[in-house]
Amino acid sequence: MLIIGAGPVGLFQAFQLGLQDIRCHIVDSLAQPGGQCTELYGDKPIYDIPGLPRCTGRELIERLQTQIKPFAPVMHTGQSVTGLARQGDGMAVTTSQGNVFDARCVVIAAGVGAFEPRSLPQAEFKALHGQQLFFAGQDPAVFAAQNCLVIGGDSHAIEAALQLCGLTGRHAPRRVGLMHRRDVWDAPADLVEQLRLAVKAGAMDLHIGQLLGASLQDQRMQSVQWVDSTGDTHALPCTAIWVQLGLSPQLGPLTQWGMAMQRKQLVVDSATLATSLAGVYAVGDVNTYPGKQKLIVCGFHEATLAAFAIAARLRPDTKTTLQYTTTSSHLHRLLGVDGQ
Repeated sequence: MLIIGAGPVGLFQAFQLGLQDIRCHIVDSLAQPGGQCTELYGDKPIYDIPGLPRCTGRELIERLQTQIKPFAPVMHTGQSVTGLARQGDGMAVTTSQGNVFDARCVVIAAGVGAFEPRSLPQAEFKALHGQQLFFAGQDPAVFAAQNCLVIGGDSHAIEAALQLCGLTGRHAPRRVGLMHRRDVWDAPADLVEQLRLAVKAGAMDLHIGQLLGASLQDQRMQSVQWVDSTGDTHALPCTAIWVQLGLSPQLGPLTQWGMAMQRKQLVVDSATLATSLAGVYAVGDVNTYPGKQKLIVCGFHEATLAAFAIAARLRPDTKTTLQYTTTSSHLHRLLGVDGQ
């Protein structure tokens, strides 16, 4: 099995498939599991998870990762799915890193889409991706001896700029700057104070304004132009930009795979969670059916039904019976808790 999406529903899908003795690989565009739970409300409380009166998004993901350990799903993070096509009795699934998966069935648990970093709108920056323009998750080693500029106004942007300021020796940038459109920060007060102390100490330059464009020489960026809050324009030496503008969900090529959709959601059979493409299922916020509610707990229910439907599809000659983790010795063996 291949699961597309490592959010809470995708992780629970791996658990339910494990109970059916079906192992899986999981692909996600982010560098770590979690999806919306960690990216949008990692430290915010959730109150409607059964048995957990209160937990943060990050805590929920940690618990789900612990729960699926007996089934050892193989994670492929930092890559998005770019293609899906029929191959024999299964599906060939390709990713942005060139991986190709031969899967008997596929579950799409992509939520509102694959999270991709927000980039800069100016055309000249697009050609610099991966060369002089980088995004969250980048190894800071690429900024050694560079005139660096971090773009953004939240905790991630401030932490990235402070991380660059903390590099020493041959790993240290030549200069570090942080640019945000206004001197208002979406970050804890103590982190903003660290920023101001770094600026005061001369370890970092603070630029309140917006980028206009870049000056290139032999297709390499040498400096950028920016406009400050008063409307004055400036040139700033810059050979590397670290964009920290957050993430935006994109359905991407999913819309081109020939599956029935309604308002940018995959239409599924509510009994099996099957899409209109045989062998492909969809669970969580990415799907729609009569009575659909976009709640994590509803996604958990969908993952359970999908696992039973997938087991029936993969083993048509074997009756799929309902067993309980409380009493089933078979499930206990799968979970590794037999005899406990």
